[in-house]
Amino acid sequence: MNRSASLLRHALHSLLTWAFAIALCASPGDAAAQAESDPSPHAQLLVAARQGKVERVKELLANGASVNARNPVGKTPLFIACEKGNTALGLVLIEANADVNLASTAHVTPLMAASYSGEAELVKRLLAAGARTDPVDRMNKSAPVYAAAQGNTAALDALLGAGVDVNATYEHNLTLLMWAAGQGHADTVRLLLARGAKADMRDDRGLTAFDIARGAGQGDAVQAAGLH
Repeated sequence: MNRSASLLRHALHSLLTWAFAIALCASPGDAAAQAESDPSPHAQLLVAARQGKVERVKELLANGASVNARNPVGKTPLFIACEKGNTALGLVLIEANADVNLASTAHVTPLMAASYSGEAELVKRLLAAGARTDPVDRMNKSAPVYAAAQGNTAALDALLGAGVDVNATYEHNLTLLMWAAGQGHADTVRLLLARGAKADMRDDRGLTAFDIARGAGQGDAVQAAGLH
């Protein structure tokens, strides 16, 4: 296996591991821990958030439920809204002064979850409410990395607009352009290049973004987007 293919396998494994961790934390055991019969308004709020019941969430908040209630894996109602891509619910919680930087036990923040799900409007509102772009989770991934790797171009554009360095280097000296190119996300590559991403930067194995894309069979896609 050549170096490019090895790097891509590592990248895909990292993404899949994170996705698996999210799925595991969102298993039925999550909701079971806060059954509807639980008299705690905080537990009921978490259930309502999981079910996407916006009006019920509003009712519970009005009756004293904590907007920052957390389930056993540290997820708040806002986190749940972000990972599910529920913008309407997320906006209600942000307006109720939810802590936009309160992370799960895996150190995943609401902004990371929204960047992964690709809800650009939610990303913008989180940023406006003070969400930080620099935290990393237990896998050393940040919100910009998740947006780039998932090809969530509008979400990434919002992050860049909030001051994220387009040429910042992350674990293994990978750049956002490398993450997007390796996954063949042409639109995201175009955005990054337009924003000033440097195509000649190299990771800790000496590979450029185009090298990574070519090794992953995405050379034609990213070349059409202007990456050489």
